[in-house]
Amino acid sequence: MNVKGWLALWLVVVAPMLVAAPAVDVLGRPAMQSSQSLHAVLQGIVRAGDRLVAVGERGTVLLSDDNGATWRQAVVPVSSSLVAVQFVDEKLGWAVGHAGVVLHTVDGGDSWTLQLDGRRAAALELSSVLATGDESRLAAAKQGVVDGADKPLLALSFSDAHNGLVVGAYGMVMHTTDGGATWSSWAGRLPNPRGLHLYAIAQQGTHLYLAGEQGLFMRSQDGGEHFKALSTPYEGSYFSLAVQADGAVLVAGLRGKVFRSVDLGQSFHTVANPLPISINDMRLLGNQLLLVNQAGGLLQASSDWSHVTPLALPPGPPLTAVTRAADGALVGVSFAGPIRLASSMNAAE
Repeated sequence: MNVKGWLALWLVVVAPMLVAAPAVDVLGRPAMQSSQSLHAVLQGIVRAGDRLVAVGERGTVLLSDDNGATWRQAVVPVSSSLVAVQFVDEKLGWAVGHAGVVLHTVDGGDSWTLQLDGRRAAALELSSVLATGDESRLAAAKQGVVDGADKPLLALSFSDAHNGLVVGAYGMVMHTTDGGATWSSWAGRLPNPRGLHLYAIAQQGTHLYLAGEQGLFMRSQDGGEHFKALSTPYEGSYFSLAVQADGAVLVAGLRGKVFRSVDLGQSFHTVANPLPISINDMRLLGNQLLLVNQAGGLLQASSDWSHVTPLALPPGPPLTAVTRAADGALVGVSFAGPIRLASSMNAAE
C-alpha cells in the first residue's frame, strides 16, 4: 500500500492512539546520511532536466545523473518523510511531506532548505481565520496550533518559479506567490467545511483541480480565487489527478476507480480498470498515461482513454511511482529504493 493509502487508514485508526506518544523532532534532525538510503522506501520521482530526483522516508532524497543507473543521497535538513516532489526547471524544485514540510532547492536537488512546516502552517491558518472573522474555522484553527506539526502535506503544484500550492490532511491548503519565501492559507476558499483530507492537485493555466477523501473534487477557473465542489461518479477517496494538454481531467483512487472529464469536470466517464486495486499515482509522459496501484502494479491507459491495461513488470519490489529518464527509459521507485525498468517496458508509448 502506498503512503496515501496507508495515511488514510492511519489518520482514522492509528493516530488517535499515538496522542500521548513521545514526539521525535523530525524538523530539527537532518536526514541521516547512509548507504542504506539506496534501499529506502521512496514515494515520488521526477525529472529535473537530465537528472532524476526521488524522495521518501525519513527525509531521503536520492539523485541520479545517469538515467537511474547509479544514485547518491542529497543533504536534507529534516528527517520527516517526503511524499511528493516537483521541479519547474532543472534547478528549481520543491518537495512536501509529513510534519507539514515544504523543502526547496535551487541547485537541482543537491541541497535543500526548509520553507514551511506544520507549526508555521497552523499559525498562518489561525491568523487567516482571525483576520477574516470566520467563526466556523476558529476552533479547528486553534486546535491546529495546539497540535503542532502533526499534519502531513501530500501534494504540490507549482505553475512557475513563483506561484505554488501545497495541500494535505484535514483540508490544509497553503499558497505562495514568491517561490515559498512566504505562504498564506487558502483553506477558507474551499467548499470543504468538514476539513476532508486533500490528496491530489493538478492545474493548467487558471484551472485548478483538487481531489481528496469521500469523493471530494473541486475546481477553480480563476487561478484559485474561487473554488466549486463538483459531483463525480464515486464517493470513495481520490489519490491522484492529471490534466492532459487538451484540458481533459483524469482522477483516480480507491478500488482502482479511474474517471475522465472532457468538460472541465462537469461530467465524467469511466476509464475501465480490470484490477480493483487503489490507484496512488498517475503520470502523464507525453501522450502516455501511466498509473501505479497500491499493489505496486503499473498500468497504461489506452489511446482512446476507454480502459487501462496492466503492464508486465520485471522481477523486483512493487513500484510506488514512475517517470521517464532523459534516455527514454522508465525509472520507478519502490519500497526498496529506485528501479530502472527493463528495456521491454520502454516500448510502451
